[in-house]
Amino acid sequence: MMNDFITKRLPNVKNDVLSGLTVALALVPEAVAFSFVAGVDPLVGLYAAFIVGLITSIFGGRPGMISGATGALAVVMVSLVARGNEMGNPGENLGLYYLFATVILMGAIQISAGVLKLGKFVRLIPHPVMMGFVNGLAIVIFLSQLGMFKENINGKKVWLQGTELYLMGGLVALTMLMMWGLPKIKFTKKMPEALIAILIVSLIAIFFKFDVATVGSFIKDGGGEGLKGGLPILHLETFSKIPFTWETIKFIFPYALILAAIGLIESLMTLNLIDDLTETRGNSNRECVAQGGANIVTGLFGGMGGCAMIGQSIINIKSGGRGRLSGIVAALTLLVFIVFASSYIEQVPIAALVGVMFMVVVGTFAWSSFRIINKIPKTDVFVLVLVSSLTVIFDLAIAVFAGVIVSALVFSWENAVRIRARKHLKEDGTLVYEIWGPLFFGSISAFNDKFDVKKDPDSVEIDFIESRVSDHSAIEAVFGLVERYEKAGKTIHLKHLSEECKQLLYKNNSKFHEVVIDAIDDPRYHVVENPEEFN
Repeated sequence: MMNDFITKRLPNVKNDVLSGLTVALALVPEAVAFSFVAGVDPLVGLYAAFIVGLITSIFGGRPGMISGATGALAVVMVSLVARGNEMGNPGENLGLYYLFATVILMGAIQISAGVLKLGKFVRLIPHPVMMGFVNGLAIVIFLSQLGMFKENINGKKVWLQGTELYLMGGLVALTMLMMWGLPKIKFTKKMPEALIAILIVSLIAIFFKFDVATVGSFIKDGGGEGLKGGLPILHLETFSKIPFTWETIKFIFPYALILAAIGLIESLMTLNLIDDLTETRGNSNRECVAQGGANIVTGLFGGMGGCAMIGQSIINIKSGGRGRLSGIVAALTLLVFIVFASSYIEQVPIAALVGVMFMVVVGTFAWSSFRIINKIPKTDVFVLVLVSSLTVIFDLAIAVFAGVIVSALVFSWENAVRIRARKHLKEDGTLVYEIWGPLFFGSISAFNDKFDVKKDPDSVEIDFIESRVSDHSAIEAVFGLVERYEKAGKTIHLKHLSEECKQLLYKNNSKFHEVVIDAIDDPRYHVVENPEEFN
């Protein structure tokens, strides 16, 4: 049995290791860049990438998914750090400790979401929202890489010009060309094309002594002293620097809640995307707990917190990474870079990493959305464009929430107008209304318009076999309809109501025992009411 276990996993060990090395290279500039966005030292982002990446790779619910410091979280953190610094004395850097405390609280919220099994609600996200999220994120990644085509002159970022621009563009194009062409060469198929491209472009730049931006110069331009650092240490001073009062909780809790929501949404949507790419299924609730635990640990050890990274996750999957080993290798390699190999990694040209990310953009964007745009409902097109736009303009959380709300409103409206009533008279003069379509808060108005209490005969029967009373608003509508007929001195009966609906009506008012017909011989009704008899 052990031999079978090893045999099944050995073939992908090499792919996991090589893809992990590739991802580690791509993690460095991203973590550094997001640290600058958040207004903290580069090591704070690098430690977060290591700790969050390692813990989620081991305990997370989606093998092959890469987590670390992300821009979606960094844009929220910058305000937190700035306001925290204002609360302390100049040079005290109190905002950093408020960040650590917030990340710990963020982790606790995410663990709670996992324990309460809230991760399953990601299934409620419609496909147009998923496509919009993917397209928007691809655009965001592309726009973020354009910043690499700028240089720092007298404290201002200006576009590269002349030879510098051509050299940068040439190396980016060479990286992309190699990533596109290498898979077609037989002897290179067993190694990630991204890793080969980065190594070759780095050697070319070093050998010809090209004057191009490197990882090292990128860090120094941002105000950092370099990549080199030590092992992360426990930051217990956070608990002594920050007063744990109600005022502190009021300050950090909104930030923690927003960060937790953004982190989980981005992680769970990335999980779904990786599920589709690998044709496997991850565990969303387990991922929530792992993300939360990772953020608590990274907050304690001086990291800025993080979540799943769609760009690096796709690099990993495209490079052959499928198991937990790929993420573990990426995290440990990143730590090796920080502690031992900083001088080497600092020589990697930024152009090579930009080229890799541009290929990620090409692979991430749902190009099929252009093909199907005339084949899907206009409302789905609107949601797709809306989510893409909001992801670029604001952030992922706002975009997804807006997309889900709009999709839900569209669904409610479409179902609200589907309510129908077909009428016929029985031999005894009873008027029967056969209701078709869902009865819920959105269709109540149309439902009430179907009845003419004044003109209807003295005996009325409402048949719900082709309908379902879905919520409390619908129950109140049925209750109000019964009262209107009774006030008019007419007899009304209800039939084919679901057991759940009948119980709610009985609790609402005992007189429904006289109105609802229980003794029904229609075989279709009993099939619907008692499906377990046929299991």
